[in-house]
Amino acid sequence: MTLKTRYEFTLPRGYVDRDGAVHRDGVMRLATARDELEPLRDPTVTGPDDPRLTIVVLARVVESLGSLALVTPHEIEGLFAADLAYLQDFYGVINFGTAEEFDEFVAAQRSLGAAPGTTSPAPAEAADPAPAPAGPPSADAPAPDASDAPVALPRPGRSAIEEIRTEAR
Repeated sequence: MTLKTRYEFTLPRGYVDRDGAVHRDGVMRLATARDELEPLRDPTVTGPDDPRLTIVVLARVVESLGSLALVTPHEIEGLFAADLAYLQDFYGVINFGTAEEFDEFVAAQRSLGAAPGTTSPAPAEAADPAPAPAGPPSADAPAPDASDAPVALPRPGRSAIEEIRTEAR
């Protein structure tokens, strides 16, 4: 059995370079201890709670992004917030998650059109009007089908958007 160390990803929106080209597909490798320690020596990082630490770590582990020759902190800083959040989640899943969590993450992203080999999701269709509230279920009414229940997509490693502290800016 070989250890998989490189993982393909597709950003939800994509990095837009100075020429207007959009770069969505990339490769992230597993992080080493050095990848997490070395950025703490970076003079632009003030400590382990500095939000810039995430930028520097991601720049070390994202090996490719579209046709960019090199991914640096500059490119990671230029990502849309949704793409940065995606990369943070992806980093967490490939480095700290199980194979099952990785598969769930990729399946959830694929259903949204943001996984390797997928295209952008189609525009949202007009929502169906909300059904009229039903009265209390009768004793002989069939049980609700579990397949009708809304499905929550997994967001490993993120329960909310983190705020950047004012003093860290």
